[in-house]
Amino acid sequence: MLHNTVPGRKTTEVSRTSGSRSAPVYLDGFATLPLASEARSAMMDAWDLPGNAGSPNASGERAAQIIATARTEVASLLGAAASEIIFTSGATEANNLALIGVAAAAKPLLKRRRIIVSAVEHKSVLEPAVHLGTQGFEISIAPVDGRGRLDLDAFTALLDENVLLISVMLVNNETGVIQPVAEAAALARRVGAFVHSDAAQALGKIQIDVSQLDVDYLSMSAHKCYGPMGVGALYMAAGMPSPIPLMHGGGQQSGIRPGTEPVPLIAGFGAAAVAAAAALAESNSSKTISKIDRLLDALSKQQVRYRRITGDHPVVPGSAAISIDGVDADNLCAQVAHAVSLSTGSACNSGQLRMSHVLEAMGFSENTARSVVRILCGRTSTDDDIDLAAEAIVRSIRRSHLATGEVRQ
Repeated sequence: MLHNTVPGRKTTEVSRTSGSRSAPVYLDGFATLPLASEARSAMMDAWDLPGNAGSPNASGERAAQIIATARTEVASLLGAAASEIIFTSGATEANNLALIGVAAAAKPLLKRRRIIVSAVEHKSVLEPAVHLGTQGFEISIAPVDGRGRLDLDAFTALLDENVLLISVMLVNNETGVIQPVAEAAALARRVGAFVHSDAAQALGKIQIDVSQLDVDYLSMSAHKCYGPMGVGALYMAAGMPSPIPLMHGGGQQSGIRPGTEPVPLIAGFGAAAVAAAAALAESNSSKTISKIDRLLDALSKQQVRYRRITGDHPVVPGSAAISIDGVDADNLCAQVAHAVSLSTGSACNSGQLRMSHVLEAMGFSENTARSVVRILCGRTSTDDDIDLAAEAIVRSIRRSHLATGEVRQ
């Protein structure tokens, strides 16, 4: 039995039996993560204290201080300075600002016209790159190997003195593979290119030090770090060209990202960053690794035939992208939805009929791609959760195999 507690509400008891559980076991951490209690408390406190950070009164000063504190908290999680953090509505906006904004700022100053992005980037990087291709820039796509990691040799071959910017994500949102951003940055430095990384899936899950990565710009999203949806940030290293704003009006955040700051959301982001830093310091990664190992071991013991499509490449702790033999992953996710939340690819691409561009870049056939499920166990997952999820997945796979006439021994 579990107890769900919401501040200000009566505690309710929720059964973990399949018939009465109010919510499924949540293993869809790539799509979003549960809101940390610390973030919820910070947001509620901020909502109880109205104020516009631009107002010249005590309430406005209080709101500005909440934002300043959160900016420091987010920066600390990256090893950055508070002045290097620009709050946005999420990683999608931060990615657009980093690519379109930086390219627009550099265009009148530099003759460089080539931008390199990896083939497995999130669509919020790939689509801005496509847009820049219509604005006089040349876009080069850096391939990955069959396990989803950037091919550094092929990447190196694309580099020359005409490259303005490279963008390589830190953790892939479909496979969990940790990309060699520091290595790519070192190569890009040889030709004087700017370096951007989409760290939405990495923030709070692995240690990030922007100095060690040697990136100029880095994108973040709060809800992938146990914070609220609707807020993110762009790290911009001191001394780097400021992106041309995507929006105009208001002048907030030095005019780079104008608009009234959402104080409660930013407060929640800051609190989530503090909680994430504490969890990382407590070796929380080893706990999430044990959870995914427990789940995969349970599947193996029930003779479920699967393989981790990332091979030996390092992945974000608690994650696995697996191909399950003879199983349509979309059907599996639908069949277990009442008991377990799983997904087959980027939640931003839901409803699309074509196969994942990530799996396509890895060389998967459409048929094989249909068997891939992505899983990310979070900090709040328990052993009971994992065991229940494994049972539900095994039951669904067995039903599917029997329905298709597979002979069972």
